[in-house]
Amino acid sequence: MIEAKNITKRFYNNVAVNSLSFNIKKQEIFGIVGPDGAGKSTLLRILAGILPPDEGKVFIDSIDIYNNLSKNFKEKISYMPQSFGLYEDLTVEENLHFIGKLFSIPKKEREMRIERLYQFSNLKPFKNRLAGRLSGGMKQKLGLMCALMHNPLILILDEPTNGVDPVSRREFWDILYELLKEGTTIVISTAYLDEAERCSRIALMYQGKFLLSGQISEIQRQTEEKLVDISVSNPLKFEKIIREKFNIEVFVRGNSILFFSPDEEIQSSILALVEKELTKEEREFFHWSIKQPTLEDLFIKWIKDLKAS
Repeated sequence: MIEAKNITKRFYNNVAVNSLSFNIKKQEIFGIVGPDGAGKSTLLRILAGILPPDEGKVFIDSIDIYNNLSKNFKEKISYMPQSFGLYEDLTVEENLHFIGKLFSIPKKEREMRIERLYQFSNLKPFKNRLAGRLSGGMKQKLGLMCALMHNPLILILDEPTNGVDPVSRREFWDILYELLKEGTTIVISTAYLDEAERCSRIALMYQGKFLLSGQISEIQRQTEEKLVDISVSNPLKFEKIIREKFNIEVFVRGNSILFFSPDEEIQSSILALVEKELTKEEREFFHWSIKQPTLEDLFIKWIKDLKAS
């Protein structure tokens, strides 16, 4: 459905997107994950036909979108920006009718589509509320409803759940799954690694490039890293000891000390040192395990390694 070939975008001396090539299949959720400043928003604007690349090409349904501006490819696409861009002094329903009129949708058909979108979003009880008085989660749902008014084939979402409460985030993703069943192709950027795990495929983006891309299981298989988890009653004490003695990156999470095991010999030395430093009272809380790192664990490690190199 979407194909990007060697796309690059620069802003003065800053390369926001660096010679990226990738494909997005029809009827999948493709997630672009990365920290602030990775280039996610710039990439989505290029895919949406808003911001032309300095180099490279973008194809939507085999159409080169920047060399065929006369084609109505934008009717196939809907783009929802990160910031709320609707009219706050209009009600929910007035915003929906306004967007429908922009796409020349007849009134009767608009009303049918709006009723169907209410079923998705559960916003009907708030249809007469001003958009500016909606909660953050409701504003994002309204933004999504407006993006869906013209039945796009491709939905491009820029961090749509940023700052939204967990319940609204779950409801938002439930809507996306329903759209996926109906044949919509979804491209979404997010800074939440737990959300990335909901996508069909993801790309880990940093400094304008994809570090890795594919299904979550494929990405995890590509690394042989294992995470050592040591549980103690005083993790900050042992974090300092391990850092000073072995000079490795250590994470503290609750009562756990976590680190990627460089090799079995160092791992055994760390465990022996921790056991040696344990007091009698601390000993009863001590246990350890080796586990598969989460996507978040891996991504944070890769970013720190890149920054250090």
